[in-house]
Amino acid sequence: VQLQASGGGLVQAGGSLRLSCAASGRTFSSYVMGWFRQAPGKEREFVAAIRWSSGYTYYAGSVKGRFTISRDNAKNTVYLQMNSLKPEDTAIYYCATKVGIGGYYLPPGYDYWGQGTQVTVSS
Repeated sequence: VQLQASGGGLVQAGGSLRLSCAASGRTFSSYVMGWFRQAPGKEREFVAAIRWSSGYTYYAGSVKGRFTISRDNAKNTVYLQMNSLKPEDTAIYYCATKVGIGGYYLPPGYDYWGQGTQVTVSS
């Protein structure tokens, strides 16, 4: 399985970005795709997740209402639309995938990771 994350950049507070994660290597119908982020000096934290088959979504409280995770099954791509960005959203964002929904918010449970994309929000 290969994951390729893209779409990061520099944006002012209140702005928007859309991250993409293109997946390849197998079929993902039983998988969960997650987005995590890691700021300097902090642990990697859960942002959002989506079930490939049903499209059911999960969000961290800090991003709920501002971020939207979605997927395009035909393209094997997951998106993270980030609106109303805040300086505290600044981090490297990673996409990851695992089988099954259990522990979807825990980084160690994920089997495959993308390379990360930097998001910087200026005040």
